Amino acid sequence: MCCLKGLETDQRWLGAVRIRQEVFLSADEGEIYFEGKKVKISSPRDAMRLGIETVYQEQALAPEISIARNTFMGREPVRSLVLLDKKKMRRKSMETLRDIGLHVKSPDISVKFLSGGERQGVAIARAMHFKAKLLIMDEPTMALSVKEAQQVLQFVKQLKAQGISCVFITHNLYHVHPVADRFVILSHGRKVGMSEKRMHR
Repeated sequence: MCCLKGLETDQRWLGAVRIRQEVFLSADEGEIYFEGKKVKISSPRDAMRLGIETVYQEQALAPEISIARNTFMGREPVRSLVLLDKKKMRRKSMETLRDIGLHVKSPDISVKFLSGGERQGVAIARAMHFKAKLLIMDEPTMALSVKEAQQVLQFVKQLKAQGISCVFITHNLYHVHPVADRFVILSHGRKVGMSEKRMHR
């Protein structure tokens, strides 16, 4: 897992800087390579097609609807042209949550009743279900309690165990040090340092 410190240009290197969650700017210089191939990313959907998903610090979930609906929001499975496959949504959402070690009583629980750590778990599970190859986490522990933040870091360990790459954007290097393998330091949009974590024998 790679940790980025500094948010001045959080996703510019991927070709899309998120502004207020609705407006995107394309990269104005440089080239983007993903899995060894040059790619062009002009929108969030372009990134998703490549297998790049994002978990935001403000928890981009709809609090009034269920875990299952949030897991599939915008990409709901259907049984016909007009009917959602709710049974599949419930089953698959619970399976994915279990995969990252998050256990809830029912997929029909409204997200508003979950803790901050559990909500981030739902967002991470959503990315995993849609076969993320790279997960960008933008300050995912911001405004969480110590216990909730530790829960999110445990989810990251599960991602790592399943071979999913993760970029963890944070201002707190000490906080993310236990789960990161590489550290990249940014200042005003420029890389000022990079380090691999040394493994003690």
